[in-house]
Amino acid sequence: MPKSTAVFICQVCGARARQFFGRCPECGSWNSLVEQSQPADDGRRRRSAPDPEQAAAPRRSTAMASLEDQPLQRLATGSAEFDRVLGGGLVPGSLVLVGGDPGIGKSTLLLQSASAWRPVHQCSM
Repeated sequence: MPKSTAVFICQVCGARARQFFGRCPECGSWNSLVEQSQPADDGRRRRSAPDPEQAAAPRRSTAMASLEDQPLQRLATGSAEFDRVLGGGLVPGSLVLVGGDPGIGKSTLLLQSASAWRPVHQCSM
């Protein structure tokens, strides 16, 4: 059974507050808040019946065997070892997170890859 919570109600204006104030935050009258217990929400949400016009059409699952494997276009970084770790290079639109302990060479690796990338892909830096 859920616990009840205290609600403080102003006797002058009827404003509700979750904690006691000496002065009502709405009307400003002093010592007008009176504590009343209120049953707590049991955590269950009450929902109305779904509207059949707004319900989405049922979808069917697709078997993995019926999907075609499409190889992703990969861009070589210019560093053979880095490309090997990335599975063949960078995928356009993807994100690569490079992490490690301080001083392990993350910035050096990325700067070397960026300098090797420039002649291969004709980009301006």
